[in-house]
Amino acid sequence: MPTEIERKYLIKPGQWQPASPGRRMTQGYLSRDPDRTVRVRVVGAEAFMTVKSRRTGITRTEIEFPIPLEHARDLLQLCHQPLIDKTRHEVMHAGMLWEVDVFHGANDGLIVAEIELPSEDTAFEKPAWIGDEVSHDLRYTNSNLCAVPFSQW
Repeated sequence: MPTEIERKYLIKPGQWQPASPGRRMTQGYLSRDPDRTVRVRVVGAEAFMTVKSRRTGITRTEIEFPIPLEHARDLLQLCHQPLIDKTRHEVMHAGMLWEVDVFHGANDGLIVAEIELPSEDTAFEKPAWIGDEVSHDLRYTNSNLCAVPFSQW
C-alpha cells in the first residue's frame, strides 16, 4: 500500500519569504475520523480525492487519485466547514523538497513546512528558517484545522 512518511515544522517568524507565487489550494474533509480521513482538494484546474489512515509514528497509508473538477466542487459543498484555504510553495534544500503552506481564512497567520521522507529514519538537513517540529501535535493536521481553526487557538 502507498505510504506517506512526513515531518511537519513551524517556520521561524520573519525567517522565510516565498520565492514564487506558489499554488493556491482549497481542500475539505468528507471524513475527519482519525482512522480514515477523506479529503477533496482543488488546485487550479485539477482535483484530487485522498484517503489517509491513522498514523503510526509519522507514517500512514495514503491513496490519492484525480477526480473531475466539477465533482470536486460539488463534494466540497458536502465537506466539514470551514474549508482549508492555503498557498503551497515548493522549496528545494540540500536535495530535499520542502512544501511550505501559508494558510488563509480561518487559519490565517499559520505557516508550516513539511518534508516527505522515504523512511522514518532518513537523515536530512533543515533549512535555517525551520522552527519547532509539530509532527506529533494533532492540532496542526489539516483535518483538525478545519474543526478548530488556528484563529480560535
